[in-house]
Amino acid sequence: MAIAIAIVLLVIGTVAFHFLNPWWFTPIASNWGTMDDTVNLTFWVTGAVFVAVNLFMAYAIVRYRHRKGEQRRSEYEPEYKRLEWWLIELTSVGVIAMLAPGLVVWAKFVTVPDDAAVVEAVGQQWSWSYRLPGEDGVLGAIDASLIAADNPFGMDANDPRGQDDILVPGPELHLPLDKPVKVLLRSKDVLHDFTVPQFRVKMDMVPGMVTYLWLTPTKVGEYEILCEELCGMGHFAMRGRVVVDTPDDYQAWLVGQQSHARFAARPAADVAAGQAAFAVCAACHGMNAEGNQALNAPKLAGLPGWYLARQLHNFKQGLRGGAPGDAIATQMAAIAGPLDATTIDNVVAYVSTLPDTHARSTIQGDAAAGAKRYTTCAYCHGAAGQGSWSTNAPPLAGMSDWYLARQLQQFRQGHRGRHPEDFNGAQMARMSGVVAEGEPTADLLAYINTLR
Repeated sequence: MAIAIAIVLLVIGTVAFHFLNPWWFTPIASNWGTMDDTVNLTFWVTGAVFVAVNLFMAYAIVRYRHRKGEQRRSEYEPEYKRLEWWLIELTSVGVIAMLAPGLVVWAKFVTVPDDAAVVEAVGQQWSWSYRLPGEDGVLGAIDASLIAADNPFGMDANDPRGQDDILVPGPELHLPLDKPVKVLLRSKDVLHDFTVPQFRVKMDMVPGMVTYLWLTPTKVGEYEILCEELCGMGHFAMRGRVVVDTPDDYQAWLVGQQSHARFAARPAADVAAGQAAFAVCAACHGMNAEGNQALNAPKLAGLPGWYLARQLHNFKQGLRGGAPGDAIATQMAAIAGPLDATTIDNVVAYVSTLPDTHARSTIQGDAAAGAKRYTTCAYCHGAAGQGSWSTNAPPLAGMSDWYLARQLQQFRQGHRGRHPEDFNGAQMARMSGVVAEGEPTADLLAYINTLR
């Protein structure tokens, strides 16, 4: 009897939890309400079977329980055809009820409307970027072998159709309201999965293939883009944002984006002009950008141009240096504020010509213990701390250890990486908690100091 009561309580508790729990679908923001209907139907069918089977088990336990002094003999009927037909019919109805609506939805999912706009989403460890066709309405050819720091999309310069393509290198994508859109999905490295929970549709991104999904956004707002395919150490931090705009707001955003032709035609940096502009930087960072701990100025020599440029733009745009309590970064934000894009390119070009010497070690620790902790860092920053533009990770080897220690602390305390537009900083903010403050951080930096 106790077992039967436990089974009944299990059924009651499970059904109650299903209806009362706070974890449910996010509010839908696309045309795919049929996805919710299909999932709900599956819940009802499987739920009914779960309740029926368990209540029958409880009934059978009570009905056929052992009674003292009573002898019963079970009957063996291997060919009970009436029961078999009932089971076959009920099971068939349940399976059809679950599968048939899904097939109807799938047929709609693979049939893209003729008037759908086209957007390409590109996934890589661990960030998103996007490409939109220009006025010709056609995306240009790409080639994975052409992907590089100065051509992150792998654009084929010989294809005239790609000259007006709109390139969006950041993780934020804008879409117009009530306009169907076909999202082409491409991966640079490993399996990813493009998912916006409020849109209800998702699809894997397979290296060497172009997959797709389509939807019609139905609600203005900002929604998080997730990768729902385990893609490596930083999988949990692979976040993006899709903003659904009114038609006017979408056109205003689109006008501000850069075409491939404009990106490729940008003038070459002027090293001489960069040297002149660097005079202001040298007051703190040193004539050879070797850094100065007394002035809280880190070493710049040896940092790649793409990283230096991005940090200067982040300071200029308020992504860095605006957090309360970060007085040092606030100083840098004031310096970067007046710089235009040309000056930034020139300064970066000049810094790239300066000699790279290993920064002096200021932190002592157990390098052997730090080597074990560095395993996590190596996924992005490289086994030798050389950094990688493909993972948006700067080099660590040879850099100012006191500065690295301070930045880890800034990430942990929320002074850096918390701006809603700083997607790369947000990744590091999530990773910074892997290494605790104090001795573990000292050990990690002591090992980094050994890297060359």
